[in-house]
Amino acid sequence: MTTTQHTVAIQQVQHIVLGARHRGLDVEPLLLRAGIAPALLEAPLARISQRQYAALIRVLRRRLRDELWGLLSRPLAPGSFGRCMRQLVRCTTLGEALREGCAHYHLLQDDFVPRLAVHGGMAHVQFMLRRPATVAADPQAQARLDYGVKAFMLITFNAASWLVARRIPLLGVDYTAGHGSTDTSRVYQVPVRNGQPHVGLSFEARWLDLPVVQSPQSLREFFATAPANLIIKYRDTSSLTDRIRRLLRKSVGGEMPSLDEVSSTLAVTPQTLRRRLRDEGRGFQQIKDETRRDAAIDLLLHTPLALPEIAARLGFSEASTFHRAFKQWTGVAPGAYREAHGPG
Repeated sequence: MTTTQHTVAIQQVQHIVLGARHRGLDVEPLLLRAGIAPALLEAPLARISQRQYAALIRVLRRRLRDELWGLLSRPLAPGSFGRCMRQLVRCTTLGEALREGCAHYHLLQDDFVPRLAVHGGMAHVQFMLRRPATVAADPQAQARLDYGVKAFMLITFNAASWLVARRIPLLGVDYTAGHGSTDTSRVYQVPVRNGQPHVGLSFEARWLDLPVVQSPQSLREFFATAPANLIIKYRDTSSLTDRIRRLLRKSVGGEMPSLDEVSSTLAVTPQTLRRRLRDEGRGFQQIKDETRRDAAIDLLLHTPLALPEIAARLGFSEASTFHRAFKQWTGVAPGAYREAHGPG
């Protein structure tokens, strides 16, 4: 069995190319350069690999000469993030780094104001729109900015976690509009609140005192995998969701353990397991389905195995059962999915 990695919903692809479309570019060649079949944009449940999504980020950045892919009203020139991070690794604490980073990007773009506010023992990193009325009058501009701000918030969170070499435990993530998907809840490991006054995230203010432990030397290694690592990487492998996922991966190809069996392995009651997963915005059956789905996509993309053999490796007694399950997961039949991508 190859290593099973998280996959990325096709909606992320649809959103990240909004800037390229606005600039008048033909999106299809950009997708093909990243190894993504353009037909998948019409399949609402389709998924792509992290490697494909990372390749698309690099393609868009090079083609648009913009570190936020044409989503804002003016480009963020290549190198902007690097200059900021070189300043931040010289900060003493996370709080100092966040304030420095907010000030840096406040000067580089016109669409939103990033700010750090602290009150009542809580730290709030917020992204406040500068021209909400103008944007609201243009639905396409609103869609681009909405995704751009959310992507920038994820970059901020992952960069901050990297600076202190640990995932910052969040208490809340706020969206002004749009739907916080299960993927979003998985990334942040808290439920997402929609319809809030500002896009932002919250955590206990005491984490602002964490020391910045990275250095100019470790920054060079970090840059080697940027910018993709800022969007798809910094996960907390100690989270309950990831611990369960690791347990389930070992059983892919056989009978997956039940919730009661997983609870026993983790030495918690089933009720506690359900509650803690709910706090992370997850469900047990959802994690089981996602684990098999991602394993299936991995095998289709990265091995030449025949479909019946893949079905058997995933624990399906019949290839037809695997076919139905895969189409339910992704909206695309496994054969059509492989034909569109080809094994890598």
